[in-house]
Amino acid sequence: MKQKFTILFDLDGTLVDTAPDLMLAHNHVMKKFGYPTKSVDELKALVGQGAGAMIGRSIWGQAKKEFGRVKDDKAKSEMTKEFIDYYGKNIINKSTLINGVKEFLIWCKNKEISMAVCTNKTDYLAVDLLKKIGIYDYFEYVAGHNTFDYCKPDPRHLTSIIEILNGDINKSIMIGDSETDANAAKNANIPMILLEDGYTEKNIGEIPHNYLIKDFIGIEEIIQKYL
Repeated sequence: MKQKFTILFDLDGTLVDTAPDLMLAHNHVMKKFGYPTKSVDELKALVGQGAGAMIGRSIWGQAKKEFGRVKDDKAKSEMTKEFIDYYGKNIINKSTLINGVKEFLIWCKNKEISMAVCTNKTDYLAVDLLKKIGIYDYFEYVAGHNTFDYCKPDPRHLTSIIEILNGDINKSIMIGDSETDANAAKNANIPMILLEDGYTEKNIGEIPHNYLIKDFIGIEEIIQKYL
């Protein structure tokens, strides 16, 4: 039996443009705890490593050094909980699929390609978003920030999913939008397709990738090379 090809997808900024809803949740928390709010573009640079890291990078990026370290962690924990609670209730108000995603997922399904989501979003939020936006059933597995004891950029976040799917690292590819995805793929020795205008503060030239795409229109030509 021929080994199936496996595609791993990041979620935020890759499959779904979640920045508008993330911004609303982020700014809700910032206002409540007395910190400055941010625009969508500013927020895109904060998203890739999960809610806690996003809140942390936003706050400490403001050089709020007056807190002691213990108080910092406690405040960040409280803010992260508030963020997740608010975002979970408002997860799909303004989020939309990236152009061409649905058509590409259908194409992959017809080609019997195994597909999974590898995201640093909290597990249940990732699943809820995928279900509500109508693409959950295309994926054989969804791994979030807390599925394993590690997450991107740790390459095991990717390789563990491939193993669960009975896939082959040599017949797999990662599609993502940030250095978090790219570094995980590089360390797992998996080819990387990078989306432009990703949720990152890095320039494209700073992010390792094999292919660069604007959206999912025409991506089939790239995948076909590996089949």
